[in-house]
Amino acid sequence: MRRTRVSNVIHTYSLSDTSPDEGLIEDLTVEDKAVEQLAEGLLSHYLPDLQRSKQALQELTQNQVVLLDTLEQEISKFKECHSMLDINALFAEAKHYHAKLVNIRKEMLMLHEKTSKLKKRALKLQQKRQKEELEREQQREKEFEREKQLTARPAKRT
Repeated sequence: MRRTRVSNVIHTYSLSDTSPDEGLIEDLTVEDKAVEQLAEGLLSHYLPDLQRSKQALQELTQNQVVLLDTLEQEISKFKECHSMLDINALFAEAKHYHAKLVNIRKEMLMLHEKTSKLKKRALKLQQKRQKEELEREQQREKEFEREKQLTARPAKRT
């Protein structure tokens, strides 16, 4: 049998003690079997509570993992919704610019029609001026011929 020596400070207080630091030191010799029994008693007293605490901590950790997974899923859903809002904004912007392009195309067609009409009108005016110019030239020639015929000609003597 092995013996273990344990030093223990025991403080005894009474009404006559003047200093709380005064105490008795007592040397105890304890057998290994007693130490083992004390350890077993201590473990049997605290071990069930510690095991329940360990189980509760494991459940809590597992619940935290589940909660973190759920939170990550919610964050991804939020990001997806946010990206959908961005996509919707892009579609709205594309629709706006498409409407602008349609308006520009209409304006270009209208301007093309106006320029075509102006070109036709300019061509008609040019043809009318040329015709008037030709008629004036013909009128001058007629007048010149008429004046030529009206001017006295020397008669031919025969």
